[in-house]
Amino acid sequence: MKRDTRLSGVLHALLHMAEHDRAPMTSDMLAHCMSTNPAVVRRTMAGLREAGIVTSVKGHGGGWSLARDLSQVTLRDVYAALGMTTVFCIGHRNGKPECLLEQVANEAMDDALARAESMLVGRLNEITVASLSVTFHQRAALLTKERSSHAV
Repeated sequence: MKRDTRLSGVLHALLHMAEHDRAPMTSDMLAHCMSTNPAVVRRTMAGLREAGIVTSVKGHGGGWSLARDLSQVTLRDVYAALGMTTVFCIGHRNGKPECLLEQVANEAMDDALARAESMLVGRLNEITVASLSVTFHQRAALLTKERSSHAV
């Protein structure tokens, strides 16, 4: 089953943008970070621009910049800006089955999926992109400390 990795890729790009001292990053630079091509970056970032998460400036010295403080941006905001409509790719074999057994099975699946999606989206709403940056800096400091202690 193919997974939709846009959310993960965009979060990665936003964190690189945060580390880039608010200077614009070109689509080429972000494409390198995301291991994709610049056209994919432009298409993907367009939704974030419409949501007011990033801005873009064309031409020399232009590129993509953060438009909001990442402490004000949740993973749910990014998820919505990407236009992601469903979390799970599980579906019914038949949307309107005549068989009562299949109807019961579909209803059970619908309930389970709705509950799981509600929990996941609720959790995404609790996590800010800035909190990911904090975790990164904590891990980077720990790694630096470990490396310096091994060098002695």
